[in-house]
Formats: sequence, structure tokens, C-alpha cells
Amino acid sequence: MKYKKIVEGIFIKRPNRFIAQVLIDDTEETVHVKNTGRCRELLIPGAKVILEDCSDNPNRKTKYSLISVYKGDILINMDSQVPNAVVFESINDNEIPLIGNINHVKREVTYQNSRYDIYFETDRQKGFIEVKGVTLENDCIAKFPDAPTQRGTKHVLEMVKAVEEGYVGIIFFLVQMKGPKEFRLNWAMDKEFSEAVKLASENGVMVIAYDSIVGEDSIELGEPIHIDLNI
Repeated sequence: MKYKKIVEGIFIKRPNRFIAQVLIDDTEETVHVKNTGRCRELLIPGAKVILEDCSDNPNRKTKYSLISVYKGDILINMDSQVPNAVVFESINDNEIPLIGNINHVKREVTYQNSRYDIYFETDRQKGFIEVKGVTLENDCIAKFPDAPTQRGTKHVLEMVKAVEEGYVGIIFFLVQMKGPKEFRLNWAMDKEFSEAVKLASENGVMVIAYDSIVGEDSIELGEPIHIDLNI
């Protein structure tokens, strides 16, 4: 995925979940943050950030959207809308081998009381994919979630039911950076979600994690990384 026009800035502060104050060309700007998660370990005063220039959209209240941030030498994409798009494009291009050859794929499909990110069909199977974007990293280990997610827990448990009814169920963790060598559940942050994912894995739901190749104006699917679901 490519962003049309990007600019660099310096993060100042984040008054609420939706906006941040960023210094761009020595001018302080209010920008939209494309991630409502906490991201406290990323959005640190003085951090170099990358923004999408959306000034050609007359309906916007802000000219820029914050899409990624440097954590040391690692560029982390934190655009929460990107993971679904990256995985969807990769499936269309048959870049995820374990899913097989797809002949039909669709985004945002409801099953029971959950809306899953991707629905797909092969010659023999039908299935759902729930995509989770991962931005939390420490010592080359990526973790999810960075905040409690009751909605995420519900989706995972209902995916177990879908598998029991014959569908393929996949929980896809897209690590929005290059660098981490392993993915782990963040048991300390959300025990219920972590227990749900481990239970799902033990009951036929596939849990996979890929890293990403991140540029200042792009992000694409990287390679599978090791997963440890234990506490």
C-alpha cells in the first residue's frame, strides 16, 4: 500500500485519542491520529513522525494524518486502517500460502454477532479472517493488545463457533514494522483476550503473525514470524 503524499514532523503531545500536536516545518499543527489505541511507548515528545498530507480534501478539519513514527531506528506504521488493506491485497495476490488459492474474497462480512475483516472462499473451503494490527514492541518481541479489548475477545470466541460449523478461522496478527523476531500475547494487559486466542488455537483456529516492510510512504506484507501463545 502506498500513501500519496507524506511529510515529516516532530511529535509534541496528544491531547486526546483523535488528535496530536506536531511540529511541521517549524509550525505547530493539529493533526489527526489514525490510531485510537494508547501507543504511549511510541508517541513520545520529540519523536520523528510521518504524516499523510490530506490538504486536497476540503471536507477535513485537519490537513494531516499521523501514520507512522520512528522508535529509534525502527519505523512503525500505526495507521489502524492499514492492516486489513495489506492482508486483503496479499490474499488477492496469493501471497499467504497457508490459505491456498482464493477464488473469492470480500471485506467486512458478518457471522452471527461479529463482523470479520475478511471472508474468503477456495474450491473446497470457506473462512473468516480477523486481522489485528500490532504496534507494541520491546526487545524484538511484538505483543498484542496494547489495551484491553472486549470486542476482540468476542470476535475470537465466535470464530471458534464458526470453525465448529465447518468454516476456516484465522486470526492474523500483522506486526506493523520490521524487526521483531517473535509475537506474543500481552497476558498482563488483557488476560481474557489472551485466554480466548489460546483457546481458539487449541480448537482449530489458525493463529499466524507476519511482520511488515515499512517505508515512509508505504507498507507491505513481510514474512511470518514465530508465535508463542503461552503466558
